[in-house]
Order: sequence, then structure tokens, then C-alpha cells
Amino acid sequence: MNILICDDDKEIAEAISIYLKHEGYTTLLAYNGVQAVKLLESNDIHLIIMDVMMPEMDGIRATVEIRREHNIPVIMLSAKSEDTDKIIGLNIGADDYITKPFNPLELIARVKSQLRRYTKLGSRPQQDDQDIFQIGGLVLDDKDKTVALDGEEVHLTPIEYKILLLFVRNKGRVFSIDEIYERVWGEESFGGGSTVTVHIRRIREKIEIDPKNPKYIKVVWGLGYKIDKQ
Repeated sequence: MNILICDDDKEIAEAISIYLKHEGYTTLLAYNGVQAVKLLESNDIHLIIMDVMMPEMDGIRATVEIRREHNIPVIMLSAKSEDTDKIIGLNIGADDYITKPFNPLELIARVKSQLRRYTKLGSRPQQDDQDIFQIGGLVLDDKDKTVALDGEEVHLTPIEYKILLLFVRNKGRVFSIDEIYERVWGEESFGGGSTVTVHIRRIREKIEIDPKNPKYIKVVWGLGYKIDKQ
């Protein structure tokens, strides 16, 4: 993922870049708000670390400008610790705020948290993270083992989760009841059809607005079940 670092202190910007690259991220550097806005126009950016006090265009004005077109996470960075600065930053659209001097581990943790939340809510395409699967408003995070529907967490049992994961990993593919049983339970299916059916009904009750007219898990008569590509 690409992270834009905007700070007029080049040493700080480069230090942050080193920390992030060590975690596997790609970084771009800007030294004022004008440069940050221009880089955002020509690059696919997934998160911005934005200093508040900068020449030409400060971080507050830059964030206001960015929020007109983009919904990517913005972490504000400032040497000031007054509550008013934090409140202003959050009110104009920043997602988080960290004060200099900062612990690099804390910054990395906040970056990961924002990216995780951003991806789970479906603002990024599925291919940005191989552990994230999105179909319409349904988002499954196989790293955190969580499921969300329209931004609200859905609580599934382990078996229900495994069945749903099987479907979302293979969008559009039809699975017979026996195949579902063998893949999820890890044993041959001897009369396990009713068990599968019950679990699918329970999943539908949790993720479908109208379980009798499902949007996600569809039955293919005489063949089995599938989850549609959307």
C-alpha cells in the first residue's frame, strides 16, 4: 500500500518513511500541503500522514482540500499538544492525531489500524489486501476473522464463518452440499446435507435483509449453493 508523508521537516519525513518501508509499505514524500495535494492527484494513495504546521499550505487547509474529493485516512502530525489543535484536525476530516515527539511503534500501530478499518469498511477494492473479501456491502476479513455488513459487525459461529469464507473465496462457483460439508468439516459427507442446509439458513438470517429472497448466498436448484459476484 502507498502512504503519503507530508512534513516540512525533511528529517522527520524521511525517518517516518524508513519506519514504514520496514513494514512493507511504499512511501511518497511531500514537504507542504500544495505538494501533497498534487501527489494525491497523480498517485494511488491509501493513507496520508499530514503535519499541521507547514509553509505555503498547512496541514489543516490541505486536509480540507483533500476531503473534497477523497475519503482516504489522514493521520495528523503536530508538535503542538493543545486540545484545540486536535479538535480542529478531527473536525475538518482527520481520522487520527499524534503529537511529536512520537514513538515510532505507536505511529505504525495507528497506521495499521486506520488501513485495516478503511479496508474493512469497503472503501478500498478487494485486491489491495489478499485477506479482505468484499461483495456488495458484505466484507470478510480473514486476517482478523471478522465479518461486516454495511459497516456493522456480524457475529458468526466458526462453522458459519468457514462456510461463508468458502463462498467468498470462490465467487460465482457452485458448491454441492456434499462438497461444502467435505471442505468445511474435513471429512466425507454421509448424510451431512441437512447439517449444511441448517448452517446456510443461519448465515442467511444474519447477512440477508430478506432471507427468503437472498442477495448473497443463492441456491442453484439441483446443484448446490453459490455466492454471486456483484
